[in-house]
Amino acid sequence: MLANFLNKTKPINFIGLLILFFICFSTSVFFTIFNDGFTLDKLLKCAFILLLFLGVFFFYNFILNKNKLTFDNSYAYYLFTLFTICLLPELTNYKSLILAIVYLLFLRKTYSLRTSKKVIQKLFDSGLWLGILFTIEPFSILFLILIFTGTFLHQKITIHTIFTPIIGFITPVFLYFTYFFWIDKTQEFTQLFSFNSNLDFQIYEAPKYFWLIISIFTVSFFSVIFKTIETIAVSNTFRRSWYLLIINLLLGILFLVLLPVKNGAEIIYVLFPVSVIIANGIELIKKKIIKNLVLYAFLIGSIYLGFFL
Repeated sequence: MLANFLNKTKPINFIGLLILFFICFSTSVFFTIFNDGFTLDKLLKCAFILLLFLGVFFFYNFILNKNKLTFDNSYAYYLFTLFTICLLPELTNYKSLILAIVYLLFLRKTYSLRTSKKVIQKLFDSGLWLGILFTIEPFSILFLILIFTGTFLHQKITIHTIFTPIIGFITPVFLYFTYFFWIDKTQEFTQLFSFNSNLDFQIYEAPKYFWLIISIFTVSFFSVIFKTIETIAVSNTFRRSWYLLIINLLLGILFLVLLPVKNGAEIIYVLFPVSVIIANGIELIKKKIIKNLVLYAFLIGSIYLGFFL
């Protein structure tokens, strides 16, 4: 049964889910990229995109395991893979995947604040990755709140912990400004601070996005309620990481709302907290038959949304 297969974080689980993703990825690119003919350029493009996807999965799994955000199982990675399959046509481009990798590198440093090793370095690195993300997608500056929340939950608030991520953030932004100043195009740099939001959600009215969003946020809502009840009385590192996950989800939703250009690919910004939160909710299910039904429902639903809607 699927629950038994995913009940441990074994290498075979990782390989099995990668094979599932590869099959879905190959099917998707066959109908999108190769639909009008096969060329070497298209093959190289697909190979590079697949490599970027592997980078996304690697960093996701690294954050998950390193910071003990779930028990010893593969539910979160399974869900993240399925949600990614739903968005394959939207994500098969360089910009979306590079942004996703930079975002995960930022989260990697932010969630690692749970330990007291090299705190200042982690804060600088998290600010640095966020600064890089900001130069590509300005509204990502919202996630600066996540750094300070992580610091407040896991470490002490001092002048060093406040200003270190800010300095890290400013570093790539200043280099970005220097480049445009050198080529005398500073007006392009100043556009980063225009923050022209777009509150048009018409794209999400399409059946695919509607059902995906309704499903993941409904299940996330109940997972947050029941898992919070279980963890609220326990004073440990996970409880603080759990609160950070919830803040991450709320900031991700706000980020999606404010984004000026919405094409579906931006949903990946909430897939990390959503998959981990839902995985924690699935862990609470005691009866294996119900757990299997939930897992199979996500599998069938993701295939249907990804290829038939």
